[in-house]
Order: sequence, then C-alpha cells, then structure tokens
Amino acid sequence: MLDIKDLEIKANEKLEENYKFRIFLKNHADDKELDEQFKMLHNKYFKNYDCSKCRNCCKVLGVSMSDDELDKICKHYNWNKTEFKNKYLKEHYGEYIARPCPFLNADNSCRIKECLPKSCQDYPYTNKDERLYSLLTVVNNSKVCPVVYKILEDLKEIYKFKCR
Repeated sequence: MLDIKDLEIKANEKLEENYKFRIFLKNHADDKELDEQFKMLHNKYFKNYDCSKCRNCCKVLGVSMSDDELDKICKHYNWNKTEFKNKYLKEHYGEYIARPCPFLNADNSCRIKECLPKSCQDYPYTNKDERLYSLLTVVNNSKVCPVVYKILEDLKEIYKFKCR
C-alpha cells in the first residue's frame, strides 16, 4: 500500500489520468458490475488495512454529522451541545462539519468510536452501490485514502485502461 507521505504527490501525478479513467468508466462500465468490482477490491484491501495508522481522512476531510448524530454524541459523552458546536463545528447545508476532525486524538485513535457519524462509518464509500454515479468523489478520495488510490489503480488494470 502506498505510504501516506507519498499519497498526495502520487495521486496528483495521476489526477488527469484518473479523470480520463472516470470518463472511460462512465462510457464503458456496467454499473452493477462496477459496484461488484469496487466491493471486491474494498473488501480485499480493508480486510488487512489498519486505518488507525493513517487517519488522513480525519485530518484532511474532517467529520460531518447531522443534528441527530451530534445529539447522540453529546449525550453519550455528556458534552454541552451548544458549547461543542460553537467551539468545533460549522453548519453547512443542514449538517455540521469540522476540519480537521476534533475527535481525533494525537495517537490517531478516535474519541467517539462508540457513536461514529454515518459519514465516518461509510468512508470511503467504495463498498457502496452506484459508484458509477460518484466517480468524481472516488477520484478525489484517491488523494486522501491510500486504499482508494490502490482500488483505482486495480480497476485500471481490470479494464485494461491506458491513458492517452
């Protein structure tokens, strides 16, 4: 797996190629088959990948949560919701976001792992349906997550994609 220190450089070098691959998939891939390929690769790599050694998603993308999720977190940890919102979060399109994640400890452990927001549970979404319709997100996430980077590279091999 690509070291996190090299990820951004490598992903930026591949950015134009990845955009072309995205267009290629939109024009040539079967959506159901692509979903299965994503899920297979996701399971293959996340089976042995320790996200706690990286947590780049927490550092770069941060966290987003609904008001209900924020309520649950504050109640679980006995935090004052208003104070927490004012100190760490910004409201954005009906959700709360914080960048970097205020729940990330110095040792890369998560302070709220008992009640993670759905966005954290689901990231990087490579095991979800309808990937054909969210390939831009996948390409962008390849700059954040080494597993997503590897999945995209493997998909290029599966599709015998050559950037022109």
